[in-house]
Amino acid sequence: MDTFFNLYRHGFIRVAAAVPDVRVADPAYNAAEALQLARRAAAEHAILTVFPGLHISAGSNEDLFHQQVLLEATVAAVTELLRETAGLDTVIVIGAPLVVDSFLFNCALILQHGQILGIVPQTYLPASRTGQFRPAAAVARTTVDFCGRRNIPFGTDLLFAAKNIPHFVFAVELGEDLLVPVPPSAHAALAGATVLVNPDASPAAAGGADCRRTVIAAHAARCLAAYLYVSAGHGESTTDFAWDGHALISEGGELTAETESFQPPPRLLVTEIDLERLAQQRLRRHTFAENARLQAAVGHFRQVEFTAGLPEAQLLLSRTYPRFPYIPADRAQRQKHFRDIYNMQIQGLAQRLRASGREKVILGVSGGLDSAQALVVAAKAMDLLKLPREQVRAYTMPGFATSERTRENAWRLIKALGVYGEEVDIRPASRQLLVDIGHPAGHGEAVYDVTFENVQAGQRTATLFRLANLHGGLVLGTGDMSELALGWTTYGVGDHMSHYNVNAGVPKTLLQRLLRWEADTGAAGETAGQVLLDILDTDISPELIPGRADDGEPAQLTEEIIGPYELHDFFLYYTSLFGYRPSKVAYLAYNAWHDKNSGDWHGLPEDKRRQYTLAQIKHWLKVYVRRFYAISQFKRSAAPDGPMVGPGSLSPRSGWRAPSDASAVHWLAEVERIPDTPGAG
Repeated sequence: MDTFFNLYRHGFIRVAAAVPDVRVADPAYNAAEALQLARRAAAEHAILTVFPGLHISAGSNEDLFHQQVLLEATVAAVTELLRETAGLDTVIVIGAPLVVDSFLFNCALILQHGQILGIVPQTYLPASRTGQFRPAAAVARTTVDFCGRRNIPFGTDLLFAAKNIPHFVFAVELGEDLLVPVPPSAHAALAGATVLVNPDASPAAAGGADCRRTVIAAHAARCLAAYLYVSAGHGESTTDFAWDGHALISEGGELTAETESFQPPPRLLVTEIDLERLAQQRLRRHTFAENARLQAAVGHFRQVEFTAGLPEAQLLLSRTYPRFPYIPADRAQRQKHFRDIYNMQIQGLAQRLRASGREKVILGVSGGLDSAQALVVAAKAMDLLKLPREQVRAYTMPGFATSERTRENAWRLIKALGVYGEEVDIRPASRQLLVDIGHPAGHGEAVYDVTFENVQAGQRTATLFRLANLHGGLVLGTGDMSELALGWTTYGVGDHMSHYNVNAGVPKTLLQRLLRWEADTGAAGETAGQVLLDILDTDISPELIPGRADDGEPAQLTEEIIGPYELHDFFLYYTSLFGYRPSKVAYLAYNAWHDKNSGDWHGLPEDKRRQYTLAQIKHWLKVYVRRFYAISQFKRSAAPDGPMVGPGSLSPRSGWRAPSDASAVHWLAEVERIPDTPGAG
C-alpha cells in the first residue's frame, strides 16, 4: 500500500458495530437486514463488522429455539448471507443458534468472502439461557460442518489473524462471558488477540449501559486491547424483557465510539482502532508479557488465518484525535486535571524545601509563561508550609533585549503575589564577560550570535545560584518539558540548571492552559490572574537579541525559530509515549490540525486557533526529530529534579532514557518520505 493518506498504512483498522432491526423467529428477514448494514460497513472500508448475538434467529425465541423449522430457516438464512457477502471486503461476526451433537449452542459465526472462518460457542450461560442452550464445554469437538462447509474450526480457543495486517488478531466471546472473574477474552489477549469481540443477546436493565461501559473500559485497559460490543435491540420480544441495542467500542480502556441505547435501528457505529498503539503498550508494559508467560498453561489457542481486503484509496480517520493530547477533552476532567497538577507542583516544591532544610526560594522572573507559573507555585508552597511569602525572593534580571512589557508584567506579578522582589541588571556583567572573552559585541559590534545569547542566560543563572548561597535559598528552575524535549535551553550554568524545577514535567501547551485555569478560577488570586492573562497574550520570546528599531518588537519569536509548541507537544506525545514512526505522527497531526473549523477547541480563544498544511507539519516535524533524537539528549540526561505530573516524563531517572550520541538518520529519512501535499504519496 503506497498511499500515505490511508489509515491502514499507519497501523489502524476501521471497524464497525452494527445494530439492525430484527424479527423474532424470522431468519430470512434478519439476514437481509444484516446484509444491508454489512454492505454499508464495507462501503465505509471497515474490515471487521460485528452484529448482535443470536441475530439470525433473534435472541428472544425461548423454546422456539428447539423448533426444527426455526433451526432449518437459520441454516438457510446463513447460507444466503454467505452467498450475498462473498464479494464484501469485511469480516462479519454474527450470532446464530447451532446444533452440534444433539446440543444447541449460542454461537458467533465468523464469515468472510462467502466462507465461515470459524464458529465460537458461548462459554458461560446465564440462568435465563440454560433451558435452551448448553455451554461450550458440553462437547469436545474442534471442527463442525455447517451450511455445506466442512471442517469449520469450532471452539472457544480460536484466534483470527490477518496475514496482511500486523497486530490484527481478534477473538470472540459472547454475552455474559465478559462478566465472569476471568473472561475467556483475557486468555485470548494474553495469547495475542489485540481486538476482542462480543456479540451479545442479553436483555436490557436499568443502568445496564453504564455498567457495560465501566466493565468494558476496565477490561480493555487490563488486556491492552480493543473491545467491540453489540447487544440485541429493537424488534426482540418484550414479553418479559426490554432490549437496548447498545453498541460501544473501546481501545485500551478509552471509549472511542458508542451508540445511544433504545434508539430505533438500523445503526452502524464506525471508528478506527490503533493496533500499533496497543502493540506498543504491550511492548512497554513488562507485566503484560510476564502475565502471559505465567498463564501459558491456561490453554492452547488455535489460529485461523485470513487475508483482509484492504482499500487503496485515500482514507482519513473518522475518529477524532485531540489537538492537545496532554489536556483532557472533557471539561470536568480538564478542571480536575489542572487542579491536580497545580497541587502536585506545590506539594513537590514544599517537600523539597522540607527535605533540604531550606525556607527560601530564589528564582528569576522574566514576565513569561514558565517563570510566572513557577512564581505562583512558589508562593503557594510557602502558604502550605505556613511560611511568609516574602521567603520567595523573585528577581527581575533585564538583559540587552528585555521588553518593557515583560519587565512590567514580572513586577506586577511579584507585587500581586506578595513575594519579595528585587532587580539585578545583568547587562554590566554580561558586557564585561563579552569583553573578557574577546567577543565583538564587547566592543560595540552588532554581532548577536549564540555566544551573545548564552552569556546573558548564563549570567542570570550564575547570579541566581550566588543569591541562593547568600540567602540560604533554593534556586527554582522555570523551564518546561517542551523546551527540554527540543533542547531549547542553555546547558549547564544557564536556564537548564536549578536546584529543583517544578515545570519539568509540564509541556508548554499544558502550562498555557494551566495558567489560564489559574486566572479563570482565581487560584492565583484575582489581581495575579489579570497579570497571567496578559502574560498569556504576550508572544513567546527569549528576549536575548535587541529588537527591530522600527517597531520595538522583539527580534526573536521562539515559535518562528523552532516551530509552534502546539505541534511539538503533539509530536512529543506520540513519539515518546507510543514510539510512533514520524510518518504516522504526521498523519495524525494532519488529521488533527488541517482544519481549524472542525473539532472541539475546549475553550481556547478563537484568536489562538491555528491550522497547518501537511508541508508545514512535515517541516516542523523534521525540526523536532533532529532536535529531539540527535542533539538534545545530553541536556535531558543532566536535567534537575522535578515532579512528573502527567503521562510521560523526560526525567533521566524515571522517564525517557536514551543515549546522548544516538543517530537520528532513520527517523529523518522517514520524514523526508512524507509527501508535501495530501494528493501525493
